[in-house]
Amino acid sequence: MSLEKGKVSIHSENIFPIIKKWLYSDKDIFVRELVSNACDAIAKHKRLASMGQANLEDKYKVIVAVDRDKRTISFEDNGIGMTAEEIKKYINQVAFSGAEDFVNKYKDKMDESNDIIGHFGLGFYSAFMVAEKVQIDSLSFEEGSEPVKWESEDGMEFELSQGDRIEHGTKITLTIAEDSDEFLYEYKLREILNKYCYFLPVEIFLENVQDNSIDMSESDSEVTSQENNNSDKDEIEEVKAINNTQPLWMKSPKDCSDEDYKNFYREVFKTYEDPLFWIHLNVDFPFNLKGILYFPKLKNEYELVEGQVKLFNNQVFVADNIKEVIPEFLLLLKGVIDCPDLPLNVSRSFLQNDKDVSKISKHIVKKVADKLKSLFKNEREVFEGFWDDIHMFIKYGCLKDESFYDKIKEVILYKDIDSKHITLSEYLKDAKENNYENTVYYTTDINQQAQYIKQFKTNGLNAIVMDNTLDTPFMGLIEYKESMSNNGIENTEENNLENMLKFARIDSDISKIMSSTEEENSEIDQEIVEIFKNVLGEKLSDYKVESFKDKNMTAMVTVDEDSIRMAQMKEQFQAMGMAGMDFEEKQSLLVNRKSPVIVKLLDMSKDPSNKEKVDLICSQIADLAILSNRELNPDQLNEYINRSNKIMMLVLNQ
Repeated sequence: MSLEKGKVSIHSENIFPIIKKWLYSDKDIFVRELVSNACDAIAKHKRLASMGQANLEDKYKVIVAVDRDKRTISFEDNGIGMTAEEIKKYINQVAFSGAEDFVNKYKDKMDESNDIIGHFGLGFYSAFMVAEKVQIDSLSFEEGSEPVKWESEDGMEFELSQGDRIEHGTKITLTIAEDSDEFLYEYKLREILNKYCYFLPVEIFLENVQDNSIDMSESDSEVTSQENNNSDKDEIEEVKAINNTQPLWMKSPKDCSDEDYKNFYREVFKTYEDPLFWIHLNVDFPFNLKGILYFPKLKNEYELVEGQVKLFNNQVFVADNIKEVIPEFLLLLKGVIDCPDLPLNVSRSFLQNDKDVSKISKHIVKKVADKLKSLFKNEREVFEGFWDDIHMFIKYGCLKDESFYDKIKEVILYKDIDSKHITLSEYLKDAKENNYENTVYYTTDINQQAQYIKQFKTNGLNAIVMDNTLDTPFMGLIEYKESMSNNGIENTEENNLENMLKFARIDSDISKIMSSTEEENSEIDQEIVEIFKNVLGEKLSDYKVESFKDKNMTAMVTVDEDSIRMAQMKEQFQAMGMAGMDFEEKQSLLVNRKSPVIVKLLDMSKDPSNKEKVDLICSQIADLAILSNRELNPDQLNEYINRSNKIMMLVLNQ
């Protein structure tokens, strides 16, 4: 054929500077684009062969070769190839819709970050981000086709001439520009290929021309024969491809063993730890979706940001953690999602407005919820064993997506004060039998609130442990959601606040739980109140006297109903990082009239000479009660220590 020269159409002089500048931070994307194109060409040849329109090859492959001396990187396939007319159609014409709009929209926005390759059909032209010259050598599979060569130094002007290729397929050779020297290193190319192309369905080989061999790194290749080394082709056959052409997510779940899932997890995420469990997604309708989501072990709340879900398109890696496709809370998991229905390269705004994306996202949430419910129903003991590792993920997911809470609320577990796992319905059933059916008692610190826990256990009552930073907002969500549905609690009057489910800290309403049914003695009770009130004054907001079921209790501090909410608000603001907010905590001293200490104190108070001792003991009882509820501030602690020394001296002097 005769030499032909021309210019690439559609204002390429405007487009290519934008491409280079726009995607500067993602220059390695050219490897993905050119390898993906090569795999597509092979896929087309396979399809035609299956239809009898082409001869099936014994071995399909993509060869990526780097020649540092010549400063070239080549991408070669034995796929469908192109004729001169096809090159004119697909290469010379940057055939994407809205080209003028594209230029007008982006030429003045060089600093914004977004991915435009592929979205406008620019995959091949990503080569010009790193190359000062690009050459295409191609031969179509069609019988009688002539080889063709296409060359361009800037993507705007080209030469099209007779080529010399003798086998069908395409070879694209990039002469690398000075500012992209990093891509001439073999290790760099291997790193990019592993990132984007590790699961492509066609075998990929990396060749170092200087070594006159295919790259044979320890992790990705091995010699399978040492006898045939007479040609490059023989050497290609001797080594293993650098990629895994049959990723586990492409297989049917029934064909995968537990060990297969664990090995794949270790392979993808480079870890020696096993996942807790996994969900294999395999959907053909109404959209095509495959993948595996793993639940990793979460040792603490700070690992909530360490998940990694990889998004693929037909086994081509697109990006990590695309929250438009995968709900944000599921990004705490590790896994792979392959969705061919999404474009290989998409903008975030496109995903946000795509109806299929919304359906895919909801389906993934449903599958996760179904897996959790299945484990709870069929393997509860195993599920309880996982709970300490996954409860933060579950709570975070419920807070982020209330529909997720609605799906799994029946299987959410809570650890009680006996270290047993129970559901909310199980707790409320027990609470109903103990006449506090609309209240869920909880402890935020099993050590600091040990005294109250002991009293609950002594009286056959139960409470749940809520000691995580997510627990305060999570309890608020449950109060709202469960009160709206009444959660099975009888409610004779709509919106009756008395019957609304609420959470109460274990130390917040101790009088209701601990008081006995003995008749009160108002005269003696008033004397006790006056003793403490005269000594403590406004240190405490109120003083109450009860007969406790447990006569060993000397004093307790309780918080009235308004202060319960105030304490919960304080915990919530602290969880939000607003610990500096001031909240007035009104505390009422609840005194056990049957306590030997109180009886003796009442008797001592009748003698004016005992005033100093009575004052010391009253103050000490109050501080001990406060200490059982929270820490003393520095001034209070100093006063408590000095008073304790005085009391000890009084005892020693006697």
